[in-house]
Amino acid sequence: MAKPCNLLYVIVLVFNLFFLLRIQPSSAAAAKTNYNVLSFGAKGNGVTDSTQAFSKAWAAACASTEPTTIYVPKGRYLLGSLAFTGGCKSSDITIQIDGTLVAPADYRVLGKADNWLSFDQVSGVSFIGGALDARGSALWVCKAAGTNDCPNGATTLSITNSNNIRINGLLSLNSQLYHIVINRCENVLVEDIKVIASGNSPNTDGIHVQQSMNVKIIKSSIKTGDDCVSIGPATNNLWIESVTCGPGHGISIGSLGKEMEEEGVQNVTVTKTVFIGTQNGVRIKSWARPSNGFVQGVQFIDIIMHNVQNPIIIDQNYCPHNLNCPNQVSGVKIKDVLYKNIRGTSATPIAIKLDCSTKYPCKGIKLQSVNLTYLKQVAQSSCANVIGKAFGLVKPDNCL
Repeated sequence: MAKPCNLLYVIVLVFNLFFLLRIQPSSAAAAKTNYNVLSFGAKGNGVTDSTQAFSKAWAAACASTEPTTIYVPKGRYLLGSLAFTGGCKSSDITIQIDGTLVAPADYRVLGKADNWLSFDQVSGVSFIGGALDARGSALWVCKAAGTNDCPNGATTLSITNSNNIRINGLLSLNSQLYHIVINRCENVLVEDIKVIASGNSPNTDGIHVQQSMNVKIIKSSIKTGDDCVSIGPATNNLWIESVTCGPGHGISIGSLGKEMEEEGVQNVTVTKTVFIGTQNGVRIKSWARPSNGFVQGVQFIDIIMHNVQNPIIIDQNYCPHNLNCPNQVSGVKIKDVLYKNIRGTSATPIAIKLDCSTKYPCKGIKLQSVNLTYLKQVAQSSCANVIGKAFGLVKPDNCL
């Protein structure tokens, strides 16, 4: 047994070490270089064009050999279309936004650009906090009027050819087109974000992921006029968890098969997700035309549906307006898809619709512990060209 004096000595030593560790900054924190956009001429009055100021702040941070922070204080900062390119010496750049970045009031300024804010070939960039207000509603009105002089619109935040990206605490408002696009990226974490746009805003997908791997989207809320999350070709290892979706078109894999030569989608998990009043819940869709694409290794687990029009749907006869694909069948091969512990209410009588390719039937489809009702009545299911099994309680009665 240790002597009391020796035990006391050890306790004092441990306490002193703990205290010293708490007050000593880490070497990384000590080396952090801060670039305030105000120092580069930005004005947070919502009127002065701060595009060049932000560009200069990025150039300074990118040229640094140390971990850096670009800081945006409170205020509204008017920005035009702006491209942030990589090749940076720093592999740790944090963009800390306490204010709001706002697009020009005239939607045509951004409308002819592909992107509002784009990041290409960057590594180790983190977006923390802040709001992006794209002012897209005027463009939506133009498109709704059916005129031919409306621009296509710009994606709010585009990240391409990049790796080790983090987006945390961001609010995206009223995008002209997609809110966030992740394209040809690796190791991306999207956490605690909010997307807000009108339920009738066209093509305003919340987050679009394609040709990317190891992407996580968690603890987020998406209210928009198109897919909350859309998943395009060549997506591998995508994890979606604790996302609330609605209004919107749900979470969709596809549209796949638009091109003949197309890489597939694999290893996708959607879990602990809630859909509220959406057009679809969990959807896989492909064009009714020849393709080498595929979908495999997909899991939809622990999902709640509130008044969703198509809670569970596979649509392999997707052909909007019957253009460019009539009388053809999908070449996209779908296999190994699990629907587990999905419950709630359907806004239409058919709660489960699995409409697969006549040439390549869906294989390995599993329904386990599914309980969906329609107006407190028994819902229906519909299956075509599906090979699979049901496990446990499945309502509506499965058609596999």
